[in-house]
Amino acid sequence: MDKNFDEMQKNTANMGATTMRSFDVVTKGTQAIATEIADYSKRSFEHGAKAMENLLGVKSLDKAVEVQSEYVKAAVEGYVAHATKLGELYTNLAKEAFKPYEGVAAKTKPTE
Repeated sequence: MDKNFDEMQKNTANMGATTMRSFDVVTKGTQAIATEIADYSKRSFEHGAKAMENLLGVKSLDKAVEVQSEYVKAAVEGYVAHATKLGELYTNLAKEAFKPYEGVAAKTKPTE
């Protein structure tokens, strides 16, 4: 009986430590995602402001179309790069958040 209680206590302590490691990973991953979103937003705003400044300074319709086309192309490329980076961050977050539980899952497999 004491052996079972001690084992249960040990398992509970291990699970608590595992959960804390997972929370730490989730916190760091969430911070990285928030930083990436904030950085992208800042870059996007600055790029849009610069494009608007350039657009207001043009003297011909052809030049206006060129400035707008360059802006759209850069904006799309920036968004694709941002979406790719976010996808990687979310994937890494999921992998790393569940990594501490891999050992626990292996230990709790039912015996046949």
